Amino acid sequence: MRKRICARHGKDYPCSCGMGNLYRFVEPVVLLLLKMKGKTYGYDLSAALEGHALTDTTIEKGVLYRTLRRLETNGNVKSEWETEGRGPARRVYRLTRQGEQHLEEWAAVLEHLSKSMTRFVRDARKPVTSKARADR
Repeated sequence: MRKRICARHGKDYPCSCGMGNLYRFVEPVVLLLLKMKGKTYGYDLSAALEGHALTDTTIEKGVLYRTLRRLETNGNVKSEWETEGRGPARRVYRLTRQGEQHLEEWAAVLEHLSKSMTRFVRDARKPVTSKARADR
């Protein structure tokens, strides 16, 4: 994914503004799985997605393959056809150095988001004060 400079956060802060669509968090999960597995096939990634998903939403195979293509276009993933062995040729994916850096950016973004969500949940569950009741 191309880095964009965020007007709100500046060039030195990896924020979600420049990270693309956060819906279902498919991209960071795919990057993490590629880091963990090394070279792997789309089918193997698809099978592992549910165990590492960051939301309760099912990740469809089409979304996975679109994400892999986008990551490859942006230089974060490389793929090649494996034609040896039995059966049809299969595309093998691996993370690039740039992809490892992009995963680190995602980790920073998700860490910040996690802290924000924790603060939100804590505040939402706080008992209502008598002043807040009076303001209603």
